[in-house]
Amino acid sequence: MTITAPRPHPEEQPSSAEAPEPVLEVEGLSVGYRVRRTLSPVVHDVSFRVLPGQVLALVGESGSGKTTTGHAVLGLLPENGEVLDGSIRFRGQDLTELSARGWRDLRGRAIGLVPQDPTVSLDPVRRVGVQVEDVLRLHTDLDADARRARVHELFELVGFDDVERRARQYPHELSGGMRQRVLIASAIAVEPDLVIADEPTSGLDATVQKQVLDLMDDLRARSGTSTILITHDLGVAADRSDLVGVMRQGRLVEVGPTAQVLADPQHEYTRQLLASVPARLELVRDRPAGRVPREPEVVVQVTDLVKEYGEVPAVDGISLEVHRGETFSIVGESGSGKSTTARVLSGLTEATSGRVRLLGTDITSLTRKEFRPLRRDLQLVYQNPYASFDPRFDVYDVVEEPLRSFRSGRRSLRRRPEDVAAVRRALEAAALPASYADRHPRELSGGQRQRVALARALVLEPQVLVLDEPISALDVSVAAQILELLDSLQRDLGLTYVFISHDLSVVRAISDRVAVMQQGWIVEQGPVARVFEDPQDPYTERLLGAIAGQRLATPSTRAGAR
Repeated sequence: MTITAPRPHPEEQPSSAEAPEPVLEVEGLSVGYRVRRTLSPVVHDVSFRVLPGQVLALVGESGSGKTTTGHAVLGLLPENGEVLDGSIRFRGQDLTELSARGWRDLRGRAIGLVPQDPTVSLDPVRRVGVQVEDVLRLHTDLDADARRARVHELFELVGFDDVERRARQYPHELSGGMRQRVLIASAIAVEPDLVIADEPTSGLDATVQKQVLDLMDDLRARSGTSTILITHDLGVAADRSDLVGVMRQGRLVEVGPTAQVLADPQHEYTRQLLASVPARLELVRDRPAGRVPREPEVVVQVTDLVKEYGEVPAVDGISLEVHRGETFSIVGESGSGKSTTARVLSGLTEATSGRVRLLGTDITSLTRKEFRPLRRDLQLVYQNPYASFDPRFDVYDVVEEPLRSFRSGRRSLRRRPEDVAAVRRALEAAALPASYADRHPRELSGGQRQRVALARALVLEPQVLVLDEPISALDVSVAAQILELLDSLQRDLGLTYVFISHDLSVVRAISDRVAVMQQGWIVEQGPVARVFEDPQDPYTERLLGAIAGQRLATPSTRAGAR
């Protein structure tokens, strides 16, 4: 089935003489992957058009087919992937019939790519200026001096200062946002007609994300380049696209003008995605009568905390209090000190000076052996759960490991009945069937792995959970499920959360109070409604102004309504 964007009203419809020819026209595209001699279709009958200067955002969860669609347009499918049916016409030319030589000439010159991960996409042993110059060497007849001048011009366009020094640097000497700018410079080096940006801001802080997206907007306005923006971030799609296409299980279930699709989604899956956006989450924050006393008990107290690496302070004299039963969030950009703070609170990193009191005990004065009993009361949930699992363990072993570590630490072939019961309770609390105990984490989805990580943290029945970016790698709908689970667990078990995040829209949805960190300092803290609606520090204002998708929020779910 071919789904096309709704036609404009008659008074808005251009005449046939005025209608521009599409830069890209995809018609009935189907793509498959061959695995063990079996060809499995993964993209089914996808059709869309992109006009000059337009931005089409392809959105959907992991596995929806959006990246495969982008790679098919670029001719970058893996060896086992192939176009099964349909056409991909660029400036009238069917790319499915293009030879390898034709692709080498077209890709980079007429169609540019901004890949997702600059760390992987840039050669670590070559200077970034040389890597951008490669595009000019392949697709222009400029001499060496002209190529270097063009690289410097491109680096100025993408917002670098001291461009000669930047061009001589290696990727590891640049921040994540700077590396992404280098990839953008490569993509636009010869002013292509079309740029495909595959999750170009995934993993970037809100302010860096805004800088990168502003840059892409400026370049589009200057050169009229069309863009396909592949993203799972509906906020980015809402702010930065003219058209949005929603993909699910390899099919384009809805496509149309962005404002129209967001205001009046026609497909149930689109409505589900929009309901999962943090700005729209309806989390129940009211506590049962008597849960939080008038004078809330302080379960975590930090006083003048300093943590230095060498002579460089990562945390520079911060103080805060976390009350029983609340969600206290710590936000800031990469390098602000929020994750270092989490590690000190969890007893994984020693403080240089200052005090951290957990349930009335000063943990900064304890030896590791003395701190060990307190680990039952405070557990850490990591950003990447799979990396924190022993690859030899099944789910039972992963969840049971904290119980074993508080005994002898040795594994036994016989499972203790009381441990089996505790693991079952923890899995069920994390909304996983007890039958999952016999599975291996590699057999689970990202959301299921995060639930296993939660079960492992819950098995000791702690009072405080420190959650370090627990949903940053998850799709929006899966992230919403985890947030709702955390909210339910807090209400049922009276848990206290210290939530570390750079995603302010998530923080606004789930927090009671928030602290904003910058370069090791807390520049502002207080009730989330007050901080978000009336920020007192310019840095907080800048962070809040960088949140993508603010127009997706509804009045009933804004922080002020909490």
